[in-house]
Amino acid sequence: MRWLVRLIAGLCCIVMLYLSAAFIGAFVPGRTASVVVGDDVTIKLIAGPIHYDLLLPATPETRQAFGFLNEFGVPVETSDWIVVGWGSQAFYTATGGYQDLDIGPIFRAVTGDSAVFRFDAISADLTGFGDAVPMSNAQYAQLRGQILQGVMRDETAGVMPVAGAGFTATDVFLEARGRFSILRTCNVWIGEVLRGAGVKMGAWTPTPYAVTLSRWWFG
Repeated sequence: MRWLVRLIAGLCCIVMLYLSAAFIGAFVPGRTASVVVGDDVTIKLIAGPIHYDLLLPATPETRQAFGFLNEFGVPVETSDWIVVGWGSQAFYTATGGYQDLDIGPIFRAVTGDSAVFRFDAISADLTGFGDAVPMSNAQYAQLRGQILQGVMRDETAGVMPVAGAGFTATDVFLEARGRFSILRTCNVWIGEVLRGAGVKMGAWTPTPYAVTLSRWWFG
């Protein structure tokens, strides 16, 4: 029994060290791209039970850039916002909330997994809802570009949907470039693309609360 107690104690220490590092990483300035800042548009950060999603205002340029999603039933042309999320293929496609947690996808995500994007579109008045992030047109173009570059393409330049995956009648999962791991989580990706669009964020934001703290500190 002593070995089991030591194992549990060791795992608890690892978790505490991870969470402590996430706390520190939220406040350490990350490398931010040099882009002209402004407030031409406002994107939203929406906190879910497990991670953050990006909500992109459906400007004409955004509808054109993400028009390829229409063929998968994502109503880009008639919606106000494009929903974008990134994560582990095994975990993200099977886990909509805490009630869906399962040891298999969790183990796959922790030990490393291929990445996917989730795209959806909604029409709603989001005034006062979520974390508003103002951007110049240049910043917004930079953000869109990072997302589009992250979408995996096949030899014919076509996107690669994940068959049978989805949480709503209008969403789609697409294979993404890069790998998901406990060190590069969906929330780390949020920090990366925001910094890449000239938004100040912490250097490492692996948890939802790290993103929240980082936005509070730098926003």
